[in-house]
Amino acid sequence: MPAIDTVHIALPDDRAYEIRIGAGLLNEPASWQGLPKAAAAVIVSNETVAPLYAERLRERLLAVYRRVDFVVLPDGEQHKGWESLNRICDHLLGEALDRKTVLFALGGGVIGDMTGFAAAIYMRGVPFIQVPTTLLAQVDSSVGGKTAINHPLGKNMIGAFYQPERVIADLDTLDTLPERELRAGLAEVIKYGPIADAGFLCWIEDNLDALLARDKAVLAYAVRRSCEIKADVVGQDEKEQGLRAILNFGHTIGHAIESGLGYGEWLHGEAVACGMVLAADLSQRMGLMPTDFTARLKALIERAGLPVVPPRLGVERYLQLMRVDKKAEAGAIRFVLIEALGRAGLHAVPDALIAETLAAHGAA
Repeated sequence: MPAIDTVHIALPDDRAYEIRIGAGLLNEPASWQGLPKAAAAVIVSNETVAPLYAERLRERLLAVYRRVDFVVLPDGEQHKGWESLNRICDHLLGEALDRKTVLFALGGGVIGDMTGFAAAIYMRGVPFIQVPTTLLAQVDSSVGGKTAINHPLGKNMIGAFYQPERVIADLDTLDTLPERELRAGLAEVIKYGPIADAGFLCWIEDNLDALLARDKAVLAYAVRRSCEIKADVVGQDEKEQGLRAILNFGHTIGHAIESGLGYGEWLHGEAVACGMVLAADLSQRMGLMPTDFTARLKALIERAGLPVVPPRLGVERYLQLMRVDKKAEAGAIRFVLIEALGRAGLHAVPDALIAETLAAHGAA
């Protein structure tokens, strides 16, 4: 049996579950034991990941379920919408699958979000399992129960909080991950340092080269520590009434970049990386952090091969897009800002200060 790290998500009402992290978990029969009982399972994947791993997963699941179907969707953030969601629902309804049917999300964050949302709404809720195959999904989007699709007016604005039954993060799936996707995933790893663990930020700085080289032991620690931090936050604030908002460091501007350019032009992690640089700058302008913090974070993000200069959408367009963000309240744009290294909070930021930051970083 492969070495497995297990992180527990502590939630009430029998919604607690495990995140299992390790190499070779996809092939390990124990990964698929103890799941909800059903006659059928459906693997939802995309055209890139399915040829690599879907048949292997199906072989394991056939030891548990009499029937295992596939739904294979187009790949990319631009397909995270109603059409793809309906393709999942069309299959479930067309095959008359019952409310015990278990969905398996095999892929990155887009597949995980859409499969989870489909599970939340089909017959008012069927069980689902996250099988993330990208670094970003393993350290962030597969954990915590946020499910959604995009809308032309805003990213992830249509969705539900709906927890998986289990997360299986097989580090071997990162071997086939394109370099650009690996780097994008590192943005979400980097995020956890400034918001929750100053020591982890130092560790990332020291181990960045090994992470980029896909050293399995280093990746295992990065995924585990990221999941531990997220599990702790989600356990305290499942539905983002307060503390959980800190997980969105860099996302307010990041989501605006994705929406403004068109979904898929920048990867989500690339947009978040750039958003973190600007949020660090705002933390400084709000008098919360010294100037050297912004320089330090920017240097790390640049070393990771991620963008630090936002696209030139113009101040008014950025402000318009950010007012649609879920953290906006009564028209005021709120940002997750760093209050001290390892601690973050949600702050309403004046438009004038946001405009200064955007202009200083070439976004105007």
